[in-house]
Amino acid sequence: MHRIYGQQLFVFALSCAVVLAHGQLFLWKVPLNASPFSLMGVSFAIFLGFRINASYDRFWEARKHWGSVLVDARNLTRQALTEIAPARDIRPFVLGLVGFASSMRNQLRGRPADAQTEGLLPDELRARLLEARSAPTLVLVWLGHWLRDCRQAQQLEPVIAHKMESALDSLSFALGSCERIANTPLPFAYSVILHRSVYLYCALLPFGLVDSIGLMTPLVVTFVSYTFFALEALSDEIENPFGMQPNDLALDAMVAGIDASLREMLGETPPPAPLPDANFVLN
Repeated sequence: MHRIYGQQLFVFALSCAVVLAHGQLFLWKVPLNASPFSLMGVSFAIFLGFRINASYDRFWEARKHWGSVLVDARNLTRQALTEIAPARDIRPFVLGLVGFASSMRNQLRGRPADAQTEGLLPDELRARLLEARSAPTLVLVWLGHWLRDCRQAQQLEPVIAHKMESALDSLSFALGSCERIANTPLPFAYSVILHRSVYLYCALLPFGLVDSIGLMTPLVVTFVSYTFFALEALSDEIENPFGMQPNDLALDAMVAGIDASLREMLGETPPPAPLPDANFVLN
């Protein structure tokens, strides 16, 4: 409601003005009734349905990729715990997986690349992240080098190393897919056409209803316009699911969940459950 409040107020005021003028515009009686708006309303509903479905597809695809990051991180941690020789300390590798998730979140949200990676990644690597265009990719390279060192030290069987490399490939695929979503918005012309059409429909609707429902026109028009404006605002909000708006993905909570899950697998006490994600705090 806070996003479409101004639009709703404008439509309500316009409808009140049309009622007071008895459907006249500059002393000219606008010859409209409800029939054409019924046909146009169905068309707009279908149009909005395509728009919100396209936005939700992007939202849900992004959520699935972040779910795969959690699954791959757990699989890699389990394989490291059970397949790597006890002489090797696997904690840096596991925390590196958390660091990858954190840097991936930073990349998608435009944050500093090393934000909230203290204690997760080596200081030298964190310094390199600040100069990189794709910081999560450097983290994946570091994880791959760590596996290579284990294999060369004969602390990891080549077959298992190949499986773990495949899991790193899956993390890279999730990263690239999320970057594709973030860097490829829906066509601007598509949104503009829909936005202007909805405004025109809602502005003309009072003229088509005033003769049939009279004083109820402002309430009916405001309710109808609410459905159009709200769906348009929602689809615009979830089009980029990595933002900080209330209905975007809670990436901070997801990274915290990955951190807690992997630390628990290491036998450590996971940190307390995070507070609601920053994007759920309305300003």
